[in-house]
Amino acid sequence: MKSIRAQASDVEQNATLGQGGDERFSGYGVMGLPFSSGHVLAMRRFPVTSVGPGYRSVWLRRPSGSWTIYADAPPQVSCARYFGAALESAVECPIEVAWTGDAALSVRVGGDVGLAWDVELGSTPVTRAMTAALTSLPGPVLENTSVLKVMGAASGPVLRAGRLGLTGAVPNRQGFRANPRRMWFVSRSTASLEGEDLGAPHPLRVQARLGDFFIPQRGIFLIGESSFDRFDPARHLPAAPRQ
Repeated sequence: MKSIRAQASDVEQNATLGQGGDERFSGYGVMGLPFSSGHVLAMRRFPVTSVGPGYRSVWLRRPSGSWTIYADAPPQVSCARYFGAALESAVECPIEVAWTGDAALSVRVGGDVGLAWDVELGSTPVTRAMTAALTSLPGPVLENTSVLKVMGAASGPVLRAGRLGLTGAVPNRQGFRANPRRMWFVSRSTASLEGEDLGAPHPLRVQARLGDFFIPQRGIFLIGESSFDRFDPARHLPAAPRQ
């Protein structure tokens, strides 16, 4: 079987977007990882999107509860397009995602941010079973909101990750649909922000969320797709963070 790095490389070279008139993204990332310091990190790498160029993003939640999304593309065509209303800030800056081993990667946020994050991944009987189930489902099934609601409700306890939402509404009011295909757990991770060690991975006392998107209480790495309602200025909020 191909290593996780090799599978991510395949995504980098061959990712495609499904059919439909909504806004679509294909790639991989760490859905979220809480630390004992109270910080939360998440990473997205989408080589292809329907709204602009491919990009990398890092989400940071501080212990105070404030969120910042860093991306190497403008907010209007990256994650802030959907989550901006819940953010303290959205920052465009260089981001490096580099594979340092067959199951290890490093994430660095450039500029004056000073964020360094290293991640090691592993599979378990649970993640292997979830991957087998997800890869066997036809694409249209994974885009059915009723199916996604059931999957999200069932997956949280199985994965011991708290509540999971695979469909719902994001802070900027668009509906979203997460379509995971392959899954691994974060087996080890270290991170520092401006020289401060964020501690060990550890669930938060109260699970973090952005709209109906709940941040898993343990690190989960996914390869898959996601889609959002097409932007409608009459119904949806702009990408700008809250004022």
